[in-house]
Amino acid sequence: MHTRRTHRGTRTGTGVALLAVAALLVSGCSSGNSPSTASAAAEEAALAPLPRSTPAALTPYYGQKPAWRDCGVPGFQCATLKVPLDYAEPAAGDVRLALTRKKATGPGKRLGSLLVNPGGPGGSATGYVQAYAGIGYPADVRARYDMVAVDPRGVARSEPVECLDGSGMDAFTRTDITPDDAKETGALVASYKKFAEGCGADAPKLLRHVSTVEAARDMDIVRAALGDEKLNYVGASYGTFLGATYAGLFPDRAGRLVLDGAMDPSLPARRLNLEQTEGFDTAFTAFAKDCVRQSDCPLGGRGTAPEQAGKNLKAFFGKLDARPIPTGDADGRRLTESLATIGVIAAMYDEGAWQQLREALTAAMEENDGAGLLLLSDSYYERDANGDYSNLMFANAAVNCLDLPPAFDSPDEVRKALPAFGKASPVFGEGLAWASLNCAYWPVRATGEARRIEAKGAAPIVVVGTTRDPATPYRWAEALAGQLSSARLLTYEGDGHTAYGRGSACIDSAINAYLLDGTPPKDGKRCS
Repeated sequence: MHTRRTHRGTRTGTGVALLAVAALLVSGCSSGNSPSTASAAAEEAALAPLPRSTPAALTPYYGQKPAWRDCGVPGFQCATLKVPLDYAEPAAGDVRLALTRKKATGPGKRLGSLLVNPGGPGGSATGYVQAYAGIGYPADVRARYDMVAVDPRGVARSEPVECLDGSGMDAFTRTDITPDDAKETGALVASYKKFAEGCGADAPKLLRHVSTVEAARDMDIVRAALGDEKLNYVGASYGTFLGATYAGLFPDRAGRLVLDGAMDPSLPARRLNLEQTEGFDTAFTAFAKDCVRQSDCPLGGRGTAPEQAGKNLKAFFGKLDARPIPTGDADGRRLTESLATIGVIAAMYDEGAWQQLREALTAAMEENDGAGLLLLSDSYYERDANGDYSNLMFANAAVNCLDLPPAFDSPDEVRKALPAFGKASPVFGEGLAWASLNCAYWPVRATGEARRIEAKGAAPIVVVGTTRDPATPYRWAEALAGQLSSARLLTYEGDGHTAYGRGSACIDSAINAYLLDGTPPKDGKRCS
């Protein structure tokens, strides 16, 4: 599952950041279980809270104080903290986590720390708070809170997992993700295996300990090190799963939590993947309706139905599958079906990118110029002009493949599911179904499972859902709000991924009131 946070004009990590199609979706239900079986199991078991007392072996970690230092970003300080590699065996070694903060600016009484996570999994929280949240969050929030971020273990500056070099990633991202025959299927499987083997070779020990549960336990050590009695937190996209997991493990330490663009932790991953595919289709329908109203839409003129616009785009993808087009790229890369698909999906996260997508599609479909779609794809993958990639894709796969067992165990299982995925999205379904196969070849066995999170006894938790969110469908927000015992569901009737800080005064004022005054919105409040 890839559910990264986006902001107009910025990216998490830096902006409309996604993952490779091969790592896009949550990776599984439970080993050998059908989706319905795993879902039934999730209905019976909820995440259990940890004991309130701190185990003696963890006392040294909880007693740390960060040594803040200047880190070259004006207004921000950085530090590191140690956490145990394995909570079951704290003596087995440590992981060093990277933190950053911007101190409360005043005026007004300081309310403590506000931890922020942009999602992913694999998004750099430290990069996000330095590039956006620490300067772009509402001034009143920044005045009263220290804006703090920690990169989860294995992510960005916290002992990042690395799997392939730049040329290896270029090969991986252009691999055909809609195989037509045994040869193409074999090539796709080989690419997944090479990716997984690279991750295993780079971090054989850490790869077993990058789960969301461990990251949530790390956040409690960070909370204690910051001197806060309770954790105040804004998590977007996957960050909602991380925040909900924290609340489930430490309900008495959960302060003012805002979970924006929610995930449903009770669903097995095959079901999550299928529902996310439906979400992308919903977003594409909204884009197509907007596109055909414009004079320069390459998918059809005024009056063209979204279904026909989708067929036109799918036909273009088919042409690229047979013959990639030039891009003018310095490394000679051509626009393949896979890269073009990612470019389109990237723009689904933010309606502010629709004009850019329309122009890129026009250039590709009418002028045989793939540069615009390649640019969107590179942004998605966090590939820079030198051909280097961030560790986003690597960390995303590492976390997803540990949190849930594979959705599919073999290509044959994917083929059986293709009709369902194709129904969910005629444009994207086939590729997203094959994307769900990636964790079948992971070198580490999954340790997590799908389960409800109730967090009984926690303070009110604000769960935010956007009705046409492509990556975290609105029904997930409804589901999470239904599980959490103290949830307040806040709905944004609109497009794009997540809602806070995206231009809705209604959403922003409701969230700000909770963060600043402790007044949660009325359950069921709707904004447009």
